[in-house]
Amino acid sequence: MPEKREFMNRFLVEIFNDILRTEEKCLAECGYGNLSIRELHVIEAVCLGTANGHNTVGDIAALLGVVPGTLTTAVNILEKKNYLIREKDTADKRIVRIFPTPEGMKANADHSNFHAQMIDTIQEALTLDEQIVFVKALGSVADFFNNKKHL
Repeated sequence: MPEKREFMNRFLVEIFNDILRTEEKCLAECGYGNLSIRELHVIEAVCLGTANGHNTVGDIAALLGVVPGTLTTAVNILEKKNYLIREKDTADKRIVRIFPTPEGMKANADHSNFHAQMIDTIQEALTLDEQIVFVKALGSVADFFNNKKHL
């Protein structure tokens, strides 16, 4: 059993790193070499928040699990790169909303496509029963990280 434990550990560490490296490579190949994965995830959160009407600094920071100051720094950089813009709320000028630019929406769509391809490939390789076990196992991994996040 220790060899299975070591295999799972090595696999999880390597797969997380491989996913990030592959995403970065795909970003560069799709013309987004000036974006990091973290920046892309900020764009993704802004797109999601905008779609749900929850795109203030506080909303997006909460979605990402960061403090508003950290998000502000990222938004400043992404504004300079022309992926995000800030605008005052039309109903309440005290509120500032963050929106993706057309370039930000395109980057997010391309990133979503990458994820869709990844999931499609996994689903094609597994039977329905295997998919159920896979999702259950991933749920256990997610629970572990969620519990560690809240310590």
